[in-house]
Amino acid sequence: MRLLFLDSISTGEVVVILLVILLFFGAESIPKIARTFGRTIRQVKDATQDIQRDIKDSMKDSVGDDFKGIEQSVKKTFDDTKKSVSSNLSEIEKPLKDIKLED
Repeated sequence: MRLLFLDSISTGEVVVILLVILLFFGAESIPKIARTFGRTIRQVKDATQDIQRDIKDSMKDSVGDDFKGIEQSVKKTFDDTKKSVSSNLSEIEKPLKDIKLED
């Protein structure tokens, strides 16, 4: 999980925040706080995955077999696009290999 506010603060600001936390809570309680924070992040991540799974399952139930067909269609389209891009890239590379650079 990515914390949005960390993108906008500098390393120095992070150090200051950590020092303030150290002053308020003391060195003994920092590991306990870190464990609690880690558990909380894990619970949020698990809950997010459960919600995504529930949404996907409800889509499968409501759409039925069409979901599998849609999923396969999307995969086929992706694979075809990937092959097309790869083919186009090789077509572009061929003339570039033939060009000789002069000193």
